[in-house]
Amino acid sequence: MNRSRRAVEMELLLIGNRGGTNVGASFERAALQLGHAVTVLEPRQAFAGPKWLQRYHWWVGGRRPARLAEFDAELRATVDRSPPTIAISVGISPPGRKVAGELRRRGVRLINYLTDDPWQRRLRATWFIEALWAYGTIFTTKRALVGDLQAAGASQVKFLPFAYDPELHFPAEPVSSQRQPLLTSDVFFAGGGDKDRFPFLRALIQAGFKVAIHGAYWDRDSVTKTVWRGHADPEQLRQATTAARICLCLVRRANRDGHVMRTFEIAAMGGSILAEDTEEHREILGPDGECAAFFRSEREMVDKAKWLLDHPGERSRLAQAAHLRITGGQNTYADRLRAMLA
Repeated sequence: MNRSRRAVEMELLLIGNRGGTNVGASFERAALQLGHAVTVLEPRQAFAGPKWLQRYHWWVGGRRPARLAEFDAELRATVDRSPPTIAISVGISPPGRKVAGELRRRGVRLINYLTDDPWQRRLRATWFIEALWAYGTIFTTKRALVGDLQAAGASQVKFLPFAYDPELHFPAEPVSSQRQPLLTSDVFFAGGGDKDRFPFLRALIQAGFKVAIHGAYWDRDSVTKTVWRGHADPEQLRQATTAARICLCLVRRANRDGHVMRTFEIAAMGGSILAEDTEEHREILGPDGECAAFFRSEREMVDKAKWLLDHPGERSRLAQAAHLRITGGQNTYADRLRAMLA
């Protein structure tokens, strides 16, 4: 737990992880920027413990965190010491049903910024779904979840997209001539190796593009592991995004995504976007060809990637248009926090 203060506008309790590109860290910076007092509890503590205990609660306890009881006790003690005006949890995270209900009865407005689908088979979190009734508002980054969240007992559900963090997501400075060849790619992708994403990356590799991938699980496939560059910190992501000729933006279908974090981040970092054609992508980036090129199939993706490589001027125009659209609008995590606190 850590408490940060400036000129205080509102007492906030933030349940979110720090470090790297975690949304919780971006919300903490945003809260301080807006002048709020912030107390942070990191939900990763609830998922700690011996691996056997984690596996037991994962498979037998409905994906329940192994240390949920201990975390909820710390959360209760934190609220006793300094009652917040609003508590904001990020993603599928504590509190559990009992403590969430206690917070509600004590007059603490509990909000969740839901970044994942709690019903997806791999992550199905019964313990989290059972606590939905206690939240004042669920802000979901997925329009497809609104109906299910309401049916599960959430009293108020609103769609609120991802955003970008100005401290992390901006065009990278030029790198040395020695490092430039190591970073440059025809098509760059950053994100986890979901099952439905592999065919798209294999298609690009097999079509002869110089592909670069950052993220988990890509080394488990004989084709994608040949271009896998491991995990990346924010600086590496900026450099790879800026150096890439094309940045691929894939949603997570198992997560019922219409857009992803990278939708905003690529644009803020100055990348040229080739994205899956979804309603949310068109809402965020405009129609096809305005700020991004869209595709609906592997074949169309490959064809558009070839066309973009042959038209560097168009790639530059798309990148500049997307950067201006996203950074010129209300698309930071401070903007999202203002919307949640309004």
